[in-house]
Amino acid sequence: MSVEEVTLQLLLEARETVMSSPLGVLHTPMIPWAQTSLPLPIPCHAHIKLENMQRTGSFKIRGVANQFARRPPGGKFVTMSAGNYGKSFAYASKHYGSQGKVVMPDSAPLSRSTLIQSLGVAVERVPTSCLLDAVKRCVQEDNFSFLHSYDDLDLVAGHASLGLEVLEQLPAPEVVVVCCGGGGLLAGVATALSLSGCRSTRVYGVEPEGACTMYRSFIENKPVGMDARSIASGLAPPSAGALPYELCRRYVEEVVLVTDEEINDAVSALYGAGLVVEPSGSAAFAAIVNNRIPDVEGRRVVVILSGGNIGREELASFPG
Repeated sequence: MSVEEVTLQLLLEARETVMSSPLGVLHTPMIPWAQTSLPLPIPCHAHIKLENMQRTGSFKIRGVANQFARRPPGGKFVTMSAGNYGKSFAYASKHYGSQGKVVMPDSAPLSRSTLIQSLGVAVERVPTSCLLDAVKRCVQEDNFSFLHSYDDLDLVAGHASLGLEVLEQLPAPEVVVVCCGGGGLLAGVATALSLSGCRSTRVYGVEPEGACTMYRSFIENKPVGMDARSIASGLAPPSAGALPYELCRRYVEEVVLVTDEEINDAVSALYGAGLVVEPSGSAAFAAIVNNRIPDVEGRRVVVILSGGNIGREELASFPG
């Protein structure tokens, strides 16, 4: 599908599908930064969107709700995920009576594999570089249909519901900061804001230095892959998505990078303020507190905390 065919009407219809889904997608809160104990090095009117409180613990349920609504129940689906998409995929598979399998990078926490399996979906762990090969084998040999975890129109349109929701809570934000893995969420949010008329809103994607596929794609003017490695495993896909890349090039101001150490510190700072956010969900926050986003002083800023799926054992390894 071409970028021109991604219209506001398409996104509005997807939002209606998402918010009426039997999967119970939540309208998550957005709180002023000033009402928290979090540090804010640059004075601005910042808000935090709490997708870590979303059903299944992350924004992924939005895209999954739209994907499953547009496919027959009782199907046979395979996907690849480091955990968050896989959890929402498994939750939806159980609800719709579908047979599912998740191919996971072997770097993902074992606790996430266990959780997905507890919902009745099979898990296969492979090196990140082998994810697509494993998915293709399931499609060719076992007759699964592939549901992509970030490069899929229905998914991106479902994620766009988050951008539309932000506008209800804070009309005309000047800066919006979003984590980026394969680019599905970043593309959905940026497209929703621009097509809704907020063309002056600057949307920034944030990636870890060791998993910067979209950042490199912007430099090379095409979606590229890399041997992505980061503590934020959910932001370390094998490549940037083709559709997300095209939408991000059109609607995203810039992709910036943060270090794993900065992500570590962000998880700890958020936890200290009473917010349980996983490394992948903390990248946008890390970008703000480490001054990676230009010209935010005095601006209306939204920072999306995209997921909170982190176990007690994993949390115990973070400083602070």
